[in-house]
Amino acid sequence: MIANLIFKNKPQTTTSSLKQHELAKFAAISDTWWDSEGPFKPLHVMNPTRIAFIRSTLCRHFSKDPNCARPFEGLKIVDVGCGGGILSEPLARMGAAVTGVDAVEKNINVARLHADLDPETSTIEYCCTTAEKLVEEQRKFDAVIALEVIEHVAAPAEFCKSLAALAYPGGATVLSTINRSMKAYATAIVAAEYLLHWLPKGTHQWSSFLTPEELVLILQRASINVKEMAGFVYSPLTGRWSLSDDISVNFIAFGTKDGQ
Repeated sequence: MIANLIFKNKPQTTTSSLKQHELAKFAAISDTWWDSEGPFKPLHVMNPTRIAFIRSTLCRHFSKDPNCARPFEGLKIVDVGCGGGILSEPLARMGAAVTGVDAVEKNINVARLHADLDPETSTIEYCCTTAEKLVEEQRKFDAVIALEVIEHVAAPAEFCKSLAALAYPGGATVLSTINRSMKAYATAIVAAEYLLHWLPKGTHQWSSFLTPEELVLILQRASINVKEMAGFVYSPLTGRWSLSDDISVNFIAFGTKDGQ
């Protein structure tokens, strides 16, 4: 959710693209990450569907058994913009060696405290750092995941180049975001933020959304080829999200880095 990049106006040795107000916005509600009825409720409700897509695509790509309890055993995965760890923890329980990174120190503190409550998740490496810093450190991962992050950065193309640099050749990349469509404006902003109050007002800016076509092009220019894409559709009757061919609002993409 919260982007993983550093303040634009802080002197750094690397280029970074996070908008300063985005960090402040998410830092203000960082204590509520694990409150399933709080500001991050939509992510908690969506999480099983996000994980189902990740499990399916990564198991297929890495020839893993999706039906076993720990299908990601032996894989190194980085969760970029990990927030309080609501995705990092399930990945660790599925056997992955997980590194979670976020630019907001409060998020990392919350994530560490919660992970330490369970031996299966206490092995997660949480770092208050950025994708660019990891690239500088020459870190490499089998899979790079950034969910609900790219819509919060000022330079999506540079952000994707950093993600690509973190993946091994032939490695996997998974991103999710919101389509820049009128339907998305009506549902993800007007309804979710102002009518239903699922999210704090101002969480999203419609102009910062990317269309699926734009995201595919940006990833291609970063040497990541999108292999699969799906939409998330919410059912008011069940209160659950499901995967769909409808990518008009929320969507998720799986790609592989050139080299395989």
